[in-house]
Amino acid sequence: MTTSDTTKATGTAPADGASKATTLRWLTAAGGVATVASTFLAWTWTSAFPGNLTISGYPGGLQVLTLVAGLLTVLVALASLGIKGLGWLVPAGSTKALRALALGGLAVTWFTLGAITIELGGVINLEPGGFVAAVVSVIPVVTAFQLPDDSRVAAKPKELPSWAEILVIVAAFAVGLYVTTYGIDTEYAELFTGYLILVGFGAAALIKSGLMARLSAITAKHRQVTVIGAFVAAAAFPFTQNTDQYTLVAVNILIFATVALGLNVVVGLAGLLDLGYVAFLGVGAYTAALVSGSTASAFDIHLPFWAAVLLGALVSLIFGVVIGAPTLRLRGDYLAIVTLGFGEIFRIAMGNLDGVSGPQITNGPNGVPNIPDLEFFGYNFGESHNILGFELGAYANYYLLMLLATVLVVVVFSRAGNSRIGRAWVAIREDETAATAMGINGFKVKLIAFALGATLAGLAGTVQAHVQHTVVPEMYQFAGPVPPNSAFLLAAVILGGMGTISGPLLGAALLYMIPAKLQFLQDYQLLGFGIALILLMRFRPEGLIANRRAKLEFHETDQLDVPEQRTPDDAAVGTAKAGA
Repeated sequence: MTTSDTTKATGTAPADGASKATTLRWLTAAGGVATVASTFLAWTWTSAFPGNLTISGYPGGLQVLTLVAGLLTVLVALASLGIKGLGWLVPAGSTKALRALALGGLAVTWFTLGAITIELGGVINLEPGGFVAAVVSVIPVVTAFQLPDDSRVAAKPKELPSWAEILVIVAAFAVGLYVTTYGIDTEYAELFTGYLILVGFGAAALIKSGLMARLSAITAKHRQVTVIGAFVAAAAFPFTQNTDQYTLVAVNILIFATVALGLNVVVGLAGLLDLGYVAFLGVGAYTAALVSGSTASAFDIHLPFWAAVLLGALVSLIFGVVIGAPTLRLRGDYLAIVTLGFGEIFRIAMGNLDGVSGPQITNGPNGVPNIPDLEFFGYNFGESHNILGFELGAYANYYLLMLLATVLVVVVFSRAGNSRIGRAWVAIREDETAATAMGINGFKVKLIAFALGATLAGLAGTVQAHVQHTVVPEMYQFAGPVPPNSAFLLAAVILGGMGTISGPLLGAALLYMIPAKLQFLQDYQLLGFGIALILLMRFRPEGLIANRRAKLEFHETDQLDVPEQRTPDDAAVGTAKAGA
């Protein structure tokens, strides 16, 4: 027997491979520790760069994000080594998660150093600690990408008591609330950019490790607790704020997300490409503005809030039926063109109802200002209130109101999507000819979707009018610098995932926060969103959060390539048998 045959029979080569992988994992952990240590060094000599990265021994600003990335890398690396108590972190394998976290730490670190160099005028503004961070952040990336892929089908988890699983859900929502609050509360563009980088790579690591799938299984098992937990976590946001500065951002995100979810009925479920959907938001907003007691209103009417909401939703419903009845017999590009025209006609018409070009109803380009704050059962939404020892400002009041509106829209969407009419929408979306042949009245079904979507948008518009205290035609364009507009809404649905509930909510949050936080991108928003959508169509056409049908449709040819898990002894025995 030759030396090579002996090596194959004894399994020395597989053992050497396992030893090499173990060494690489230890080196990855060491690189993560070094990355963490580098954040305790000064990266620049001047506090002119935001975050004050000049103090040794105390991480600040973007250094904190590098610190978090390093700690997560260490934890996953130790979990991959079989350290007791950490195996639950990587149920589906650790290599891909390690690569994502290592890349996240590298990206945040090098982005920070690049921003210092550009904003302060040269590499000379970096302290030795910055160079140390640049070098050590590369180590986990190099070692992680040399590791063999250990992806596997996650084993069935150990059965936990119900109370323990509920605690897991509570902890997950607490972490989600903290991460979301941190992003909304970021004070400068550089920190928000680093936050986006870390969250993106961190989310990829959660998915690749299988931890997200395991958490989803637990939440599906305790659906009622999950729904309550999500609402409580969202309602707790204003209690984490000291001022209304960032609460206003959260209110606008909810308005944007609610309208996007209404558009998801039309686009995601029924498959109708509507490019003028923001007009229905405007119909609801103008209706509420004209009947809520504004001093600039053409009508001397002051309806209570509940009546204004119902009237705004009803008028939007009527507009949806009136516009949909003659246009929904069209398909595809023709329907998109007609709806785009409707959106522009609405904006122009509102600008012409000024008493000169048309009747004096909307004050033309000046809009309807001085919309009074809501007062509901003696509770004035424009005043601060003390609740449970916390002072809630005006925008916190509107945030909680808008949260209730969002919950209502979510309930309507979920009920409609799971109903008989919802299945008819899906059938029309997939193949209208086949659905019609099966007895579905395509025109009637599409008109119901159009009317329901318009109603939900009008509902959100009534709240938006009171939050903004004014309504002007320029707020309802097809594309503009300030969301929501039709282009942003459609992008939010596609980015988040058509036909889902959480997808448009996530897409709307991202598309509102990014322009709000990164002011320098406002002139390039459409360019940026166009590039983002191209990349999305290439790498994840089903959206960030996709339903099962979309995953099967876009990835039906994909095969799960999971290597067989074999011990060195098994490999040696198999090789020896083959040689014999």
